[in-house]
Amino acid sequence: MEKMLDLISQEVSAGFEQAGFAPAFGKVTASNRPDLCEYQCNGALSAAKTYHKAPIQIAQAVAQALEQSKLFSMVQAVMPGFLNLRLEPSFLAAYLEQMRTAPRFGLQEDPNAGTVVIDYGGPNVAKPLHIGHLRSAIIGESIKRTQRYFGNTVIGDIHLGDWGLQMGLIIAELKQRQPDLCYFDDSFSGPYPEQAPFTISELEEIYPTASAKSKEDEDFAKLAHDATVLLQQGKPGYRALWNHIMAVSVADLKKNYANLDVSFESWLGESDAQPYITPMLEMLEQKGLLVQSEGAKVIPVQEEGDKKEIPPCIIMKSDGATLYATTDLATMAQREKDFHPDKILYVVDKRQSLHFEQVFRAARKAGIIRPETELKHIGFGTMNGKDGKPFKTRAGGVMRLETLISEITEFVRAKVAENNLVTGEQADQTTAKIAMAALKYGDLSNQPTKDYVFDLDRFAAFEGNTGPYILYTIVRIKSILSRYGDWEALPIQAPLSAEAKDLMLAITRFGENMTLAYRDYAPNLICAYIYDLAGYLNKFYHETRILAEPDAEKQKGYIALIGLTKSILETCIDLLGFSAPEKM
Repeated sequence: MEKMLDLISQEVSAGFEQAGFAPAFGKVTASNRPDLCEYQCNGALSAAKTYHKAPIQIAQAVAQALEQSKLFSMVQAVMPGFLNLRLEPSFLAAYLEQMRTAPRFGLQEDPNAGTVVIDYGGPNVAKPLHIGHLRSAIIGESIKRTQRYFGNTVIGDIHLGDWGLQMGLIIAELKQRQPDLCYFDDSFSGPYPEQAPFTISELEEIYPTASAKSKEDEDFAKLAHDATVLLQQGKPGYRALWNHIMAVSVADLKKNYANLDVSFESWLGESDAQPYITPMLEMLEQKGLLVQSEGAKVIPVQEEGDKKEIPPCIIMKSDGATLYATTDLATMAQREKDFHPDKILYVVDKRQSLHFEQVFRAARKAGIIRPETELKHIGFGTMNGKDGKPFKTRAGGVMRLETLISEITEFVRAKVAENNLVTGEQADQTTAKIAMAALKYGDLSNQPTKDYVFDLDRFAAFEGNTGPYILYTIVRIKSILSRYGDWEALPIQAPLSAEAKDLMLAITRFGENMTLAYRDYAPNLICAYIYDLAGYLNKFYHETRILAEPDAEKQKGYIALIGLTKSILETCIDLLGFSAPEKM
């Protein structure tokens, strides 16, 4: 199903051609003066230079050619040469009826859809999720859902940090606390216990303690380094401990991500890329891509035409240690083998932009991924407090993600109780959904690259550009439809008021806005669209008797229109990663 703007542009282009002018001048845009018209075309102004005629003469000729068009109720040529257009109500109704009955409201899948890997999440095991993980999780989840909506096969990869020094720190600290554990007995032949010798709470205390100790105690730091090396060399007891750390951590991570309604198709980590590193290094050596630089091995990635210096991508340090870039390149090789992706998207803090530029260039230079594979870093800004600085706890520390969710939920719970929105068991479900909408919409409504201020009072408000306002609009429609009864098969009718037509025109912009959000990896464009749509719905609601309408046929048209609006709003919030309650 073609987008409304495309259909109108085709019709106006045909009018230009019929009047003797090139059809390319017939591009139509939404009007910036809705009091005068709904759409406008400025092509006559450009055509005047080509045909050496006054713009108004050209506009008048085109308007005359479009007099019999079934698309428009008004085609008006105005000085100095604009074409002002209004849609024929019956055409508008027919278009919305097509949207109502078509899959995805007539939105066409991407003809070039393929396999997309989205790298988002990136938590380190043995450490709790904190608010620094929030934006990657919810932006990545929304982009994943939108990519899938357009027909792509999408793999969300959490990309766990599970192979670095933090593992050696935990093992070294555990050995000092419980040296008699079988994991530290070289004569132990197994099997090792199935139960971990620590809980997630204990593990989350062990790591920061060990990390702090390593900064003050050189001997302990060496023990942790040695433990890391032994683990990576395959020492059986340390591998068994690593398996425990992974099992306990991943179970906790899955629970916390589930609370955010965020999921991953792939739970691989840096450890899974390790088998790819040695053959990759050999390949880089064979191709002559590695260059010695102050004892390190690097891949030069500076290209002719660069306006700024791009430092070499360091692959191996002088002591033989590998780096994040090494692991990232090996992970690309793994993804190419496992998924053969057409796109790999990295939803990571924008401060990592140079790192990804280096890694992407190194990957292409080495042929680790195919030339046609799209590599993109979708960088995001920070979530700040009202002081403009990165959001902290009242004590000044980094807030755990589950604490943030809990605080938002309790804040919303108080508002639900204060306004007596729902009671009993339904209150918990409603509160959770409103809280998630407040959190996610508050984040996603901002352009991803921008920093934003976390303002709970504003995010949880039931009015304004907020998640709860969108939910309230949906619940309002649900209530009307529930009282009306069977509505799903009712056809869209021609608008009977200016408010109805404005709402219908807003609905037609669904495909256009969704396509832009998909193309630009921009959930904020979905937020902007549904805020606009909700505004038109509420204006229509306040100006129209719906359930009190005495004319049954008129009422059917009203019900069909708000039903379609609800379906589109629910689809959009699902793509953003939250859902609406039944009542509020």
